[in-house]
Amino acid sequence: MELPVIIGAGQLTNRVSDLAGALSPLELMAECARLAAADAGVPGALSRLDSVQVVNIISWPPPDPAGELAAAIGAGAGGERINTVVGGDTPQRLVNESALRLARGEIGLALIAGAEAMHSLKLAAAAGGGAPPWPPRSGRGLVQDRQAWAQTEVAHGAVLPARVYPMFENAIRAQRGWSIEEHRQRLGEWGSRFSAVAATNPHAWFREARSPGEIITVSPSNRMTAFPYTKRLNAFLEVDQGAALLLASETVARDLGVPREKWVYLHGFAHLNDLWYLSDRQNYWSSPALARAAGLALGMARTEVASVSHFDLYSCFPSAVEIAREAIGIPRSDVRPLTVTGGLPYFGGPGSNYGTHGIATMAARLRERPGELGLATGLGMLMTKHAMGIYGASRPGGEWVPPDLVRAQQEVDAAPHPAMADEPAGAASIESYTVAYGRDGQPEATVIIGRLADGRRFFANGPTGDAHLAGLTAREGVGLRGRVAHNRASGLNRFDW
Repeated sequence: MELPVIIGAGQLTNRVSDLAGALSPLELMAECARLAAADAGVPGALSRLDSVQVVNIISWPPPDPAGELAAAIGAGAGGERINTVVGGDTPQRLVNESALRLARGEIGLALIAGAEAMHSLKLAAAAGGGAPPWPPRSGRGLVQDRQAWAQTEVAHGAVLPARVYPMFENAIRAQRGWSIEEHRQRLGEWGSRFSAVAATNPHAWFREARSPGEIITVSPSNRMTAFPYTKRLNAFLEVDQGAALLLASETVARDLGVPREKWVYLHGFAHLNDLWYLSDRQNYWSSPALARAAGLALGMARTEVASVSHFDLYSCFPSAVEIAREAIGIPRSDVRPLTVTGGLPYFGGPGSNYGTHGIATMAARLRERPGELGLATGLGMLMTKHAMGIYGASRPGGEWVPPDLVRAQQEVDAAPHPAMADEPAGAASIESYTVAYGRDGQPEATVIIGRLADGRRFFANGPTGDAHLAGLTAREGVGLRGRVAHNRASGLNRFDW
């Protein structure tokens, strides 16, 4: 059977101190595409592309990203052009879907690319608010394929990832039985381990290994963002980074003359979504969809977690990694690093395109170790959209049989979940929560997910006074009992204790 292979990968981290050296996302992608072709040993491959696919660009999207990239790299007028919606699952999902089409012979050579230039936009703002010297951008930016949030989530401020992932984190702590201080130390150790990997990665934005104390200690340069996270536990978006992957069928790879030692196979894959709205989740400390995807991908690869040597778990926040670790079945005591790049807070978080960097880095690692396997994940929205790939430089043994993702998604969607209370009132308890802080370091909102005595769920806000904050940040707030009231005029719920 014809199998798909990654034949080339290119990455570029453009650290500039002024706009003179700034590159637009389009320029970054074009250069990374050329680097990927050079990595494959066939610079002329870009003229033969059947498919040019661009990961959603937030910072400065051109009107037709894929079409303009194709023109910039001389891909010719023919072939398909694909522009995607926002989501950190996108790069891995594009690899998965392209692999299927390569195996079926529908395409022979595909380019997947993405880039962001948030750092240069910040430089432009600091220079007086003018735009960088780039062609006009389109209004595409953040585009989603369906409504991303339920109204009650929007109304109570459970929208921004920087607020919602801390709510996952607090739910994880309570479910694992960790104390506030034990949990805090674990977060510091997590950040320290990831930053140490970034320190050795020439493409990382921050090449500095930080101690656990530097990660979790609040300071002017490391403010509290949303309990229990400090700034250094958040994905860092203000980067200028691009990456690209070249995928081919085995036949095309041979025809192009790509050396066999450059080939990296996709041994197994899956992509599934959890229940779409945050308010519908079964709980806030696990991911049924990711657990199912892991089983399908490992099954397709005919392997098990213990046989995987390298991981790159999507790491926008620590809670994303912990939920993925549990879903995949990586033991808590396992010493294998969970990132090959350094992760989004330290390597950098270039919008939806981080996963392209993770796969490119994984491919390079596996070329050096042909007998080993690597597992990479992608994550979109609020622990919603999941994608996974298992890679190896050796050719998969046996038949390459993709999983039935349609059936698996139907089964995930059919799972029971708590009902929502439209106008909650009376005795209630906290299921998860966070306290969000402003840039001045002061608390500005308390976001709560709660349960009524009958099990129905609600979203609410709470007070931010010192005594109340101590109840949520100095001791465990999950399970805290109080009362919820609904204000019909505002449509908002308030939880007090």
